[in-house]
Amino acid sequence: MSLIAGSYERFLWGFKLKSQKHPQSFSLNPLFSFPGHLSPIKCAAVSGSAAVTGGSDDTIKIYDLSTSSEIGSLHYSSSITSLCFFTPPSSALALPRNLIAAADDGAVIIYDADPFVHLKTVKSVHKKGVNDLSVHPSGTLALSVGRDECLAMVNLLRGRRSFCCRLGKEASIVRFSGSGEKFFMVLDDKINIHESEDAKIVAELDIKKRVLCAAPGADGILFTGGEDRNITAWDTNSGKVAYSIEDAHSARVKGIVVLSHSRGPAPGDEPYLVASASSDGVIRVWDVRMAYRGRPDPLAEAKTKSRLTCLAGSSFRTKRSQIGNTTLGNNQEMLDRES
Repeated sequence: MSLIAGSYERFLWGFKLKSQKHPQSFSLNPLFSFPGHLSPIKCAAVSGSAAVTGGSDDTIKIYDLSTSSEIGSLHYSSSITSLCFFTPPSSALALPRNLIAAADDGAVIIYDADPFVHLKTVKSVHKKGVNDLSVHPSGTLALSVGRDECLAMVNLLRGRRSFCCRLGKEASIVRFSGSGEKFFMVLDDKINIHESEDAKIVAELDIKKRVLCAAPGADGILFTGGEDRNITAWDTNSGKVAYSIEDAHSARVKGIVVLSHSRGPAPGDEPYLVASASSDGVIRVWDVRMAYRGRPDPLAEAKTKSRLTCLAGSSFRTKRSQIGNTTLGNNQEMLDRES
């Protein structure tokens, strides 16, 4: 299990979560720490051993976690604000097919993930910068929210915007559920839960304080963190709090990663592990089952002494040879037909 965190100070931090000999004993072992960008890192994504970060230096950096090394970079004409891999459900080893990026000029950029080459730039998805992006588990479409107070849908097969609607308020985060049947939008201190089929609102969660990160879990659970410094698990079916880790950090929570995959836990996986990062530079790993008994102690902790901005991770165990050995996906073929 691997975690990477980006910071305002340009530094990228990598850690490997390892279990110890004693039950319920884990450690976050450092993999690397170096200035990955020329300016603050804004976003990160991980799939298997492939990791990417985006920054306000108009660059996407690519890393191989199995070798703890940077293997390349992709350049754009604007700051990168969001990154998301599409990994086919049939990929047992989490080999990504595509990388989708969002930018501060309102564009969405589609890349093939092996090799990392540019396929299509969908311009003017938003009139202003894109705040966040989420890819449907099918890989056919993506949702984005921007500073223009709009929700947009991008057809990834045809490489164009297919839908846009005004929200009346700026949304900062959009996420599909693991199954793709629902999606969530964060609007300051509230979260709207929508049906994916018709975008109908089925519930509204009142968080009280601004939400800065969100991650879907299993069985309809949505984890949130933010200015309240808590990690809260919401039951999206009932719209109520399932459980919460109070004062999980001493500063704002800037990132949450559920260390399991939506296709169900594989042998050796720990689906109850959740990692979080705060703006004071602390990364912690939790056993969320212990939240029912009050505030649990973290299973593992790392202090980076940086102002962390994002957190990404993967629970898959990967081999060094996995990056660079897969074939182009169906999205390449569809885009070629459209061009």
